[in-house]
Amino acid sequence: MNDSSSLRRERGLLALLGFVCLALVGGALYLQYAKHEDPCPLCIIQRYLFLLIALFAFLGAGRKGWGGIALFETLIAITAATGIAGAARHLYIQLNPGFSCGFDALQPVVDSLPPAHWLPSVFKVAGLCETVYPPILGILLPGWALIAFVLIFGAVVVSSYRRRARRRVHIA
Repeated sequence: MNDSSSLRRERGLLALLGFVCLALVGGALYLQYAKHEDPCPLCIIQRYLFLLIALFAFLGAGRKGWGGIALFETLIAITAATGIAGAARHLYIQLNPGFSCGFDALQPVVDSLPPAHWLPSVFKVAGLCETVYPPILGILLPGWALIAFVLIFGAVVVSSYRRRARRRVHIA
């Protein structure tokens, strides 16, 4: 495969990743409004991270060279790693509930972010992290987020590794 077709393929995959992340946020909004599953602070943070990954993916897809793509894939990997940590924490909280006084310490921080004022129906906290909603296919919602973040992280790391390996072959 020549370099220009590899570049086109990578840009297409980044665009697809951006749309997948938007669909994940759309799914969260569906659960919020159709199923009345109120988002907690960690849910909102995960929404931000999926939207940030989508933004980086679309910006990377718009780049014409490998340098720009590599930069945005690195940003995607860092954001996905942050998402892994957040989703794992969220899953841990739901699997090991403790005493809740009806207030989450993260709520004021998340609610003070500008998007919570611009689009409160999307970014305002309405629930507690300990609230467990019915699983989907046997997996809790933070588990699905964790799976998505791990897959995103793995995909960009594998892509980066393959790109470096191809360049080593061309140089040698």
